[in-house]
Amino acid sequence: MESLEDNWKFAAEQFNKKLTDEVVVHCSSSNSAFKTFNGVDVMGERLADEVSEVVKNNPGVSKVSFVGHSLGGLTLRYAIGKLYDPPGGRSVRQEKSESSTTNSEKGRIKGITQSHATIAGLEPINFITLATPHLGCRGNQYLPFLFGFAALETIAPLVSHWFIGNTGKHLFLSDGDKDKKPLLQRMVTDCDEGKFLSALKSFKKRSAYANVCGDRMVGWRTASIRKAAEMPDPLHEGLDSKYSHVVREEDVPVVAKGSSENQNSKPEEISACDAAEEEMVAGLQQVPWWRVDVSFSKAKATYQAHNLIQVKTASAHGEGADVIEHIIDKHFSEYLVRDT
Repeated sequence: MESLEDNWKFAAEQFNKKLTDEVVVHCSSSNSAFKTFNGVDVMGERLADEVSEVVKNNPGVSKVSFVGHSLGGLTLRYAIGKLYDPPGGRSVRQEKSESSTTNSEKGRIKGITQSHATIAGLEPINFITLATPHLGCRGNQYLPFLFGFAALETIAPLVSHWFIGNTGKHLFLSDGDKDKKPLLQRMVTDCDEGKFLSALKSFKKRSAYANVCGDRMVGWRTASIRKAAEMPDPLHEGLDSKYSHVVREEDVPVVAKGSSENQNSKPEEISACDAAEEEMVAGLQQVPWWRVDVSFSKAKATYQAHNLIQVKTASAHGEGADVIEHIIDKHFSEYLVRDT
C-alpha cells in the first residue's frame, strides 16, 4: 500500500482481519512527509527499493498486488516500471545494477515460471488506485479546490514547484522541454527510464477508484482516466447496500491507439484539445481497466471525499469503510477468511 504509512492504518487492519495469513500486508514508509516533494521519479525509486527489500524479507511470497492513494498511485506506476521483469529478461533496475549477481539469480522467486512477466520477481495480480491524478493536475477541474477558475488553473503550473517542489512540476506537466516530454507523458509508454506500460499490462487486473464529487484535491476525470467526451452523468445512489458509496462499476476495454473522438472532429476543435491529455489517456487505455466511481454526496463529511475513499483516520473518515471492503471483496476473494 502506497501513500503515507499512517494513512493506511484502518485499511491495513481490515486487510489483516478479513484475509488469511497467506497474505502479507505492507504499508509503505519510504515517502513520508516532505519526501513527497522530491518528484514522482525519486519517490518511485525509493518505493522500488522498499518493495525489493520487502520481497527479500518474505521469501515465501509468490504474488503481488498494489494499492495506491492519490499521489501514491503515480508513485506506484513509476515503481512498477522499474521493477518489471519481462519474460525471460531483466528489469531496468537489474540492467543498470553493478552487482555481480547473475541474471538467473536476480529478481527470481522460487515457484514463479519466468516465461511470464514479473514485478520484483513476483506474479503481478492487482494494481489498484484510489483518487489518483493519472492525467496530472493541469486540466480543467483536475484540481477542484481551484473551482474551475481559468485564471487560477493557468497560474498554478507556474508556481506549484514553489510549494511542492519537483512533484508540482510533474503533476502540472511543466517539467518537460523541447527534447523530452513531461514525466507523466513518458509514464504511459516503455522508455529508458522504465517499462511503465508493460508493467501495467502484466497485472491481471487494473482498477481505478474515483470520487464523483467532494474531492478537493483530485478531479473525477483524472482519477478515472477519462477524456472530457467520455464523462458520464454523475450518479449518487449506491449499487449495493453493502457498498453504499460505490455508484458505478464498468469494465473499460483496450482502446486501439489512434482511435479517438477527435479523429472526426473539426480542425478548430482538434486545436483546442489538450494534446498531452489525449496522449496520456490513449496510452493508459492500451490496457483494460476496471473503473469504480464513488460518491460521498450523502456523507456527513462530503467535502472530505479525498480522505474518505481511503479512510485516512477511522474516527473522522469511517464513512468510507465500505470502499475498503469493496476493494477487499472484489480483488482478494480467494484469500477471504471463511466462516466456519
